Amino acid sequence: MARNERIEFTADIAAPVTTVFRLMLDPQAYRDWTSPFAEGSHFVGSWQQGQKIRFLSPCGDGMVSEIADHRPDAFISIRHLGYVTQGLEDTQSDAVRAWAPAYENYRFLATPTGTRLVIEQDATPEFKAYLAEAWPKALRRLQALCEAAAR
Repeated sequence: MARNERIEFTADIAAPVTTVFRLMLDPQAYRDWTSPFAEGSHFVGSWQQGQKIRFLSPCGDGMVSEIADHRPDAFISIRHLGYVTQGLEDTQSDAVRAWAPAYENYRFLATPTGTRLVIEQDATPEFKAYLAEAWPKALRRLQALCEAAAR
């Protein structure tokens, strides 16, 4: 059984919390800053608490999740529930139940120079190295988008 480990990433962004929060969730900006995970990444659904959301690659495969918590300009918690493969959701297979639910949390902290974004993500050992490589690249892209918007 795969055990999740919580890993953390931090970015200091020279832009107000409201700008970072807005651009992180904006559909077009999301496609840009998440491209290090998979070019063409996008979401379908709502960021509102209790709502279902799918995080998908261009071919439509990805994750099915729900927004566990949403506090504007402060905190978002995503509860990942399973996989989407060829349009079908899998939340019950043994492979999924070995790791789900898994959480991905975002904290937006105001600093004197802008925003400190702290990401905590549950990861299985198989995905830890991938996330450790992709997250810093994604955060640099998000930082560039937010800082350009704040100018």
